[in-house]
Amino acid sequence: MIERVQTWMNTLWEGSGLQRHFSEETRCRPFLLEKGTSRTMVFFFIVLFLGAFFSVRWIDTSVITSGSASLKAIFTSSSDTPEESESEELEFPFNCSVANLSQICSTSFPATFSRGDNSSSTAARRTTAATCPHYFRWIHEDLRPWKETGITREMVERERKRANFRLVVVDGRLYYDKYSGAFQTRDVFTLWGIVQLMRRYPGKLPDLDIMFNCDDHPIIRKSDYQGPNATAPPALFHYCGDDMTLDIVFPDWSFWGWPEINIKPWVPLLKDLKQGNQRIKWVQRQRYAYWKGNPYVSPGRQDLLKCNHNKHQDWNARFYVQDWERASKQGYKHSNLADQCTHRYKVYIEGRAWSVSEKYILACDSPTLLVTPHYYDFFTRSLLPIHHYWPIKDTDKCRSIKFAVDWGNKHKKQAQAIGKAGSKFIQEQIRMEFVYDYMFHLLSQYSKLLTYKPTIPPHAVELCSEVMACPAAGLNKEFMMESMVKGPANKTPCTLPPPFDPPALEAFLKHKENLTSQVETWQKQFWEKIN
Repeated sequence: MIERVQTWMNTLWEGSGLQRHFSEETRCRPFLLEKGTSRTMVFFFIVLFLGAFFSVRWIDTSVITSGSASLKAIFTSSSDTPEESESEELEFPFNCSVANLSQICSTSFPATFSRGDNSSSTAARRTTAATCPHYFRWIHEDLRPWKETGITREMVERERKRANFRLVVVDGRLYYDKYSGAFQTRDVFTLWGIVQLMRRYPGKLPDLDIMFNCDDHPIIRKSDYQGPNATAPPALFHYCGDDMTLDIVFPDWSFWGWPEINIKPWVPLLKDLKQGNQRIKWVQRQRYAYWKGNPYVSPGRQDLLKCNHNKHQDWNARFYVQDWERASKQGYKHSNLADQCTHRYKVYIEGRAWSVSEKYILACDSPTLLVTPHYYDFFTRSLLPIHHYWPIKDTDKCRSIKFAVDWGNKHKKQAQAIGKAGSKFIQEQIRMEFVYDYMFHLLSQYSKLLTYKPTIPPHAVELCSEVMACPAAGLNKEFMMESMVKGPANKTPCTLPPPFDPPALEAFLKHKENLTSQVETWQKQFWEKIN
């Protein structure tokens, strides 16, 4: 037993790199035990070693960079994430005693900020940002309607009746004017996200003035602003758009948490989804298509339930109704998104409009069977059929799903590749740092179009982390604290790619159309052969 303990301790000592911190003369290897050493002394040194190893908080993690993965895990907090590791040691203060119930923002948060640290270690960590992902190009397309005219104050204020709130940035400070309540806490967590953006890039956002609608459907119709006598369209921010509207698409509230249905902020949830993927290998998952959700929000979802298996027909579908009221009473025990990577295929279908569930479904390593969408969010326009997902015809759902599952089970390698590509896209390109960078570039480009200098509305209040989080309670406060940006990013935002040139955009859209048509051709041949 003593020899085994000795061997284990020697391995830890050599693998950890701790010996580098002692000179040759004083580098005692405390676990080389002579055979005559008493068991009492052995365990005394073991306890002493473990106490120093696990309790002393000041040990720098750099001393174990050459050690094993298990040792690195010892010194890495379970809450560490790529996004959190990007922030340097500097953190902006957060103190509820400053704002608390007075609803006054702390003056310790800088409206402008410069690190002023030119040390070699800081310079080495502050890396140059790479080019943003492909979907950032849609920023230019969403703002194209105002490229020639610019955005006047009248164009912004015209949408006051249909906006839930107005948001103004003046001299690095954020001000909010509420017009109407939004469903649940959509507005609250959207605002929270913008507050965190300003903590990540303090003083970097230019002055701006936006109206925001938090409902499901985009509302600025293109047809109302076409023709020789048409006026320029109003500017309104929204979570989704479609080919018939001009709403400016913005990341949705759920990236910072959805407390009403217990969905965590994106950083910890993405980590949970990644771990959930590893529990069951794809080939060991159930050989069917899975969907769970609220079918009562759209006719399309109710139609989808007709594809569920029954005693007369099996369309390779296993679909379930999500009762959120019941789930709430049960503590959401059966609603954990990370526990739903159990089937080889997962179905995405829109609800009233686009659904936030799309990113959760894509992240599951199982091919997403995506029922023909009519709406898009800020990143989905860059997804490719057959590569990131498998297209399902919305007018022929059951047969499309049956064919997709049969095809995937027959072509396992190709099916797994589709699932992996979709999951990789979410894990790597929809990281929280890119969500913030998308917000930053969208708001910055929008600000350039303003033809006036924004001013603080008469009834607006200043927003900051203290004003929002200190009075909050329950999951609202928990999710805010969990998603709070601790300090400024140690690098600049990614570089915004240039706009599509018309031929390139047309070619990209045509490519997507051709890929979908290819699947429809395969499906048609499949059913013709059966019949």
